[in-house]
Amino acid sequence: MSRICELTGKGRQVGHNVSHANNKTKRTFLPNLQNVTLMSEALERSIRLRVSTHGLRSVEHNGGLDNWLLKTSDEKLSLKARRLKREVAKKAIAAA
Repeated sequence: MSRICELTGKGRQVGHNVSHANNKTKRTFLPNLQNVTLMSEALERSIRLRVSTHGLRSVEHNGGLDNWLLKTSDEKLSLKARRLKREVAKKAIAAA
């Protein structure tokens, strides 16, 4: 499993550990990923995703998983999230 958020596309970053003597060694900064179960109101079921805590806050800010998926571009989303977005969009069109 890769260390990438399924909703925001946030991945690892590379930087340096810097010692007191200013020696620099490579290190990685990993996103804070959590396995969460989010409820989709349009699909009326729960979905398990691996999401960063930043992404989880963004989902809540946008009013839920369905709104987040419809507003987010496909490049940021994982394959699983893109399939969910397609399902939610179909349900939204059918409801309208």
